[in-house]
Amino acid sequence: MNRKQFLILLVLVVVLGAGSLAVYQRNSHSWHNAGDAAAGGKLMPNLALNDIAQVVIKAGTNEVDLARVNNVWAVRQRGNYPADFSRLSGLLMKLADLKVTQTEDVGPSQLGRFELLPPGPASGTATSIEFKDENGKALGSLLLGKKHIKKPAAGAPSPMGGMDDQGWPDGRYVMTDAKTVALISDPLEDVQTGPEQWLNKEFLSVEKPRSISVKFPQATNSWTLTRTNDTADWQLADAKAGEKLDSSKISSVTAPFASASFDDVAAASAPATGSNTVLTVETFDGFSYVSTIEPKQDDGYPVRFAISANFPAARVAAKDEKPDDKAKLDKDFQAQQKTLADKLAKESAYTNWVYRMPAYSVDELLKTRQQLLQEPETNSVAAATAQK
Repeated sequence: MNRKQFLILLVLVVVLGAGSLAVYQRNSHSWHNAGDAAAGGKLMPNLALNDIAQVVIKAGTNEVDLARVNNVWAVRQRGNYPADFSRLSGLLMKLADLKVTQTEDVGPSQLGRFELLPPGPASGTATSIEFKDENGKALGSLLLGKKHIKKPAAGAPSPMGGMDDQGWPDGRYVMTDAKTVALISDPLEDVQTGPEQWLNKEFLSVEKPRSISVKFPQATNSWTLTRTNDTADWQLADAKAGEKLDSSKISSVTAPFASASFDDVAAASAPATGSNTVLTVETFDGFSYVSTIEPKQDDGYPVRFAISANFPAARVAAKDEKPDDKAKLDKDFQAQQKTLADKLAKESAYTNWVYRMPAYSVDELLKTRQQLLQEPETNSVAAATAQK
């Protein structure tokens, strides 16, 4: 080999070496320690919270789509029922502030070991969170993989209480759309894909009931309770001879849906017929709540609501009312009317869905007429009472 051939060969070696180094550095930059996710830095520094109008969470074959609809965050899998905005906003702010504990040198072939493969039914897959703007344009994404487990020292108690040899999650392996695998110090266990877990559970509240009636499919079980003011005793309407209310038995039915709760919702459809129970509540504020309760299914009841109101058009002045007090009383009346109108507008929106309500919140309301009455006196007790 002469000098010229040697120099040509040397140049080729240098060129090939430089090319290989560039490829290695590019791949290394892609899969390890990207500049925007260096240890100690924010995981997603460019996440534009104000632009996010849709959040899609997927895991396995499950998916929940949270979107801003008419300026209200809603759960699309539940007919755009209002989403729990406080929970969603809390998650978004947490993600925007998350910091990287450490980066991991993970190649594509190792992603399954960290449970960072794309979501799907196979093993080793991640939970994904996708962020989009109001036009559906992607703003970023995040894969949540295997949880990091902290092992306790020998004989040390778990922070969850008791002794735990298995440890507890204190972080999670994640991967940004920049292909950076990192470890964060939050296991993000509140990221769920069940649509029912993202529903806004603030619900209607029945206040100051004036009358309560339950109409059963079997008419003899039906009943109506009334009272003259919100501190008076309840009376059984159309009481028959010998029928007396038992105050200890009616206490569970005189505050229906005062703090109602539900497990899930479905879009309203034609109600089942023939075997429904209808609960009607009239309030001193002029509200009317009609609840159609379908037969029990598993551990809950499908319930739908119809809500209306009849408010007084004007304030009725008292006979001894002083002229100087009229302006203030009128102002207070108008403020109260606005509050009631706002409540009606808010609660009327609940009529578009069927609610799956837990059995414990409904069973007590479905007492039959006989179950509200005092036990009849036996003949011996009645005779002894008569002799006194």
